Amino acid sequence: MKIAISLPNSIFEEAEALAQQLGLSRSELYTEALKAYLQRYNRERILAKLNEVYSKESSDLDTVMATMQFMSLPQERSIRAENLRFQR
Repeated sequence: MKIAISLPNSIFEEAEALAQQLGLSRSELYTEALKAYLQRYNRERILAKLNEVYSKESSDLDTVMATMQFMSLPQERSIRAENLRFQR
């Protein structure tokens, strides 16, 4: 898609120099820059949402679940060791 945008001269000149240095066309440079910006923006939005959720909800471990997980560790190690023996 073709678009027209206005940029300050200094930004345009820096972008032109960078595109030439990287061997990219102007369109490729702006596409990569916009992708990186959108990716960062989306990460920040997700992090903000998680922070909002955890500010309202407890992040403490459920003691019953934690105990059950801890108790299952020796069994998991035993199963993994058995699987390794069968793979040899």
